[in-house]
Amino acid sequence: MSSYWPWWAGAAGLALVTINYTLTTDRSFGVSSAWDRVLHWRRERRLERMDEEFTDDRALVDALAAATAEHFGTGPGASTVPPVPYGESEPLETDVEPAVSENTPVTGPAPLVTQAALLISIFLGGLIAAVTSGRFHLRYDMGPGFRNLVTANPTAMIAVLFVGGVLVGFGTRLAGGCSSGHGLNGCGRLRPVSLVATGVFFGTAVAVSFLLWKVI
Repeated sequence: MSSYWPWWAGAAGLALVTINYTLTTDRSFGVSSAWDRVLHWRRERRLERMDEEFTDDRALVDALAAATAEHFGTGPGASTVPPVPYGESEPLETDVEPAVSENTPVTGPAPLVTQAALLISIFLGGLIAAVTSGRFHLRYDMGPGFRNLVTANPTAMIAVLFVGGVLVGFGTRLAGGCSSGHGLNGCGRLRPVSLVATGVFFGTAVAVSFLLWKVI
């Protein structure tokens, strides 16, 4: 591991990681969502304990039906159709499939321990790759390229990186995912929102790179 992988090997590796994660957990792969859940681990643990009470899908459906009947005052034999307001015609009966059936799986977010293991594995994987390739060393700046193009002042460098990190975090949560969630999983599943988000990611990166290297 004395050099970087070729682009095709990296692409194949990312594809295998994504497919394996999806087959193993039956969920999408995303780093920003995992980081958000790990930061709010108390809330997530509370939600997981609540979900454990409804491990049976049929029991969950029955509980929802009972709560609905209790709230609207309907009994077991009463009609579930809401009363029609005065002056309006009663709608015709249509064959509408129930929102939740016995065969519909209820899939929630990945367990919190899975999200934590994902983040730790990313850090350990990068560390192992750097150590085995002989490139591992501690740095206290972003290198000569950053110093020449942006700033060489240590205080300004930290401020710029902090603001940039906040903007990246805000953007990923606003877009509903980061480059791993949209670019790897979303595009692999041909989701329109992920295709648009990934196009914006890379389009902005190309524009900013051109601005830094050609204009500034």
